[in-house]
Amino acid sequence: MPTLSEYTNVYNTALLILRDKGYSLWIDPDNNMFCAEKDGWDFMADTPCGLLGVVGIFEWKKPTSYKEYWWRERGDDIYGILPKTPPDYTPVYMKKDI
Repeated sequence: MPTLSEYTNVYNTALLILRDKGYSLWIDPDNNMFCAEKDGWDFMADTPCGLLGVVGIFEWKKPTSYKEYWWRERGDDIYGILPKTPPDYTPVYMKKDI
């Protein structure tokens, strides 16, 4: 069992974090997507966790103006080659000293 995963019981936490970061939030009823906006930058995702994720990309990249593919990170294309097995590690919930 992972320490945290995307599930409906995490949605409210994601929305509260976005609100506390100063984003306006709403649901687009036409396509049932979660939306956020701040300073003219707007975001949309299938879930509140996904919305927090795309806002995280924005906050990581810190664009100062809009241009096509502003969000793109340069580097190896690892999406299709991720390992199918986890690394050797001890999950935090199994550690005795935490």
